[in-house]
Amino acid sequence: MSDETETHIGLREAAKRLGVHYMTVYRYVRIGQLHADRDGVTWRVAIEDVDRLRSPKPQSSRSRTSRQDRAKWLADRLAAGDEPGAWSIFEDALTSGTSADEIYLDMFIPALHSIGDRWQGGTLSIADEHRASAVATRLVGRLGPMFARRGLARGTIVLGAPQGDHHALPSAIVADLLRGQGFDVIDLGANTPVSSFVESAHGANRLVAVLVGATSKESVAQLADIAIALHNAAIGVPIYFGGGAVPSESFARDLGADGWSGIGADAVIAAVEYIATSSSDTVD
Repeated sequence: MSDETETHIGLREAAKRLGVHYMTVYRYVRIGQLHADRDGVTWRVAIEDVDRLRSPKPQSSRSRTSRQDRAKWLADRLAAGDEPGAWSIFEDALTSGTSADEIYLDMFIPALHSIGDRWQGGTLSIADEHRASAVATRLVGRLGPMFARRGLARGTIVLGAPQGDHHALPSAIVADLLRGQGFDVIDLGANTPVSSFVESAHGANRLVAVLVGATSKESVAQLADIAIALHNAAIGVPIYFGGGAVPSESFARDLGADGWSGIGADAVIAAVEYIATSSSDTVD
């Protein structure tokens, strides 16, 4: 928390003050809803401007509660294998003004976590979990085009899961979120050989980062090989490891990465903050 004499705060603290996700505050700055000034490689906003956005708005409060409810309803529809019902929840949210990235961050990802928790808790079978994942994959395919942006891309990010990791959905979601922030993304998906990361990095136009997400302990062993291969290939950009099987930055660095991309939206934040260090007109 900032002390009472401070007049400006960073975007992360602004997000906490507003009770929204970091990426929501980032979007406020990008669209001009919240003015920000550069301080080195980061951006700072006036507390009074943040508090103006935070002023009591019953409709906004209901909107946040509604997203939590929708996340629960969405988890139920996924568990039931009900694609039309799940998509109708997306459509209702979009109609009410919820953005595509907020649908992912506030509804879809929490719903997927709920499915995982139910499966681990024994209330969903393996068949139920696979059915939910299949529906979720189709929903990503339908929502994905909404993240397309016009204009010059901010660079290309290569993204994927290592060999032995068969979960393509996490990288697909992160890829969409990155595209929504103006990056071109080469999403290699699940079970990607080491050589494919190197080949894609070399072939990318204006490469800015490589993100590798591991969700299983079995696939973590491949991360060190990916780091060695990419460093030996002298790709010239940072390598980030993340995902549920990479719990911390120190863990990622011990495997040879330059940094930790976290999970989900944190991977987007890592990429955005890297770009901020190399571009004078990029928001952190």
